[in-house]
Amino acid sequence: MDGTVSSGEPRLIGREHLDGIVYSGGWQHASQAADVIEPATGSVLGRIGMASPADVAQASATAAKAQRDWAAASYDTRSAVIRKAAGLLEAHFADVVGWLVRESGSARGKAEFETQLSIKALNEAAALASQPQGLVLPSEAGRMNLARRRPLGVVGVISPFNFPLYLAMRAVAPALAVGNAVVLKPDPRTAVCGGLVFAALFEKAGLPEGLIHVLPGAGDAGAALVADPNIAMIQFTGSTKAGRIVGENASRHLKKVSLELGGKNTLVILRDADLDLAVKNAAWGAWLHQGQICMSSGRILVEAPIFEAFIDALAKKAKSLPVGNPATDNVALGPIINKAQLDHIDRVVKTSVEQGAQLLAGGTYENLFYAPSVLAGVKPGMAAFEEEIFGPVACVTSFSGDDEAVELANRTEYGLSAAVISPDIGRAMAIGDRLRAGLLHINDQTVNDEVINPFGGVGASGNGTSIGGPSNIDDFTQWQWLTIRNAPPAYPF
Repeated sequence: MDGTVSSGEPRLIGREHLDGIVYSGGWQHASQAADVIEPATGSVLGRIGMASPADVAQASATAAKAQRDWAAASYDTRSAVIRKAAGLLEAHFADVVGWLVRESGSARGKAEFETQLSIKALNEAAALASQPQGLVLPSEAGRMNLARRRPLGVVGVISPFNFPLYLAMRAVAPALAVGNAVVLKPDPRTAVCGGLVFAALFEKAGLPEGLIHVLPGAGDAGAALVADPNIAMIQFTGSTKAGRIVGENASRHLKKVSLELGGKNTLVILRDADLDLAVKNAAWGAWLHQGQICMSSGRILVEAPIFEAFIDALAKKAKSLPVGNPATDNVALGPIINKAQLDHIDRVVKTSVEQGAQLLAGGTYENLFYAPSVLAGVKPGMAAFEEEIFGPVACVTSFSGDDEAVELANRTEYGLSAAVISPDIGRAMAIGDRLRAGLLHINDQTVNDEVINPFGGVGASGNGTSIGGPSNIDDFTQWQWLTIRNAPPAYPF
């Protein structure tokens, strides 16, 4: 199985890449391998290579050597390679979308959006290479005083399964653009669309050998990447539990670390909101990609006067959405990534019902297909209120007044995304300004990203750094203070 659903387009990933292969100084067989599983059917689509800690060490050393010449290359050279990669991704658009649909369980619209976003990320990164790289500071006579941005060296990127192409691309592309090398460890569950695609794209784009390594692997490979002395920085996207471990280990080795973690994101709907639009926003925020998004609307707070009408309409919406195999059917929701994640979703829903929540829709599944679900009357202390579900479950809570809405929204260790819907912009902004979140949306739901924006959360959602847009130059370079004198000074001794 080659993964493509296109007709007549050149193939980016073919059978030759699906035989236990990794990319490290070229395509090579790994000592270990794992099956590529299609979650919708359980079919085996091929085999990926699985890197060992020794593979990570070798790749990191190779990348460190290659990075020196890349950092010295002109910005035009770096930009040209990244622009060519963007063009290649456009040329292979249908092939990559096909892999996202089959390997990650993405609905076709989501897969197409993710691929378009990744093309945009490449083009934005290509432009980053020619942006100003520093500042001229105030200087005394006879000395020039500068602050300039320098690449870090080798960036280790550990990426997740849910938006595997884009959430890796948003780190890989800007890191390369400013002169770094990259060792990418994609989630093994989506190692083709989140990993091998990168190797094929940048190889075809003419990236010099040794600058990108794609090494799917288990936890020991990730730990080796974090600890390796040739890795200057870790950019990690994934669960808060795993992120705490990565952050702790990175700090032990005095590495720069960027953590983009989970969320229990709040969508606040005020009494004057248009009910139909509010329901559409809530449905999109809660159920897009089966709710497997860090920005998903995990808490929907609805002002009391419209609460009953809202939950009735949302339950009706849930029952109308088609669920099935996105590779063969026109569906709104595809499969959950695996059985372990489905079991977690089912446990949270059942536990919350036992705790007093009302199940108005869903709560059922067949194989890995979990029905879009609505839990109403969700209160603090219930599993659905407290835990990140990462599944298609809308958790709805009633509130009375702005203070209660703010208290409920901030009653969490997470702080990624928040949103408020109301035609009263002043009231919505006043509430939004009191919410603890790295991302805030007025008259929208919580799932948003446009590449050009800084993206990051606080608390258990991350370490307060941002990736994307104007943050990329901060994330993937470090300041160097440079002074230049006309002649060495004559110091007193």
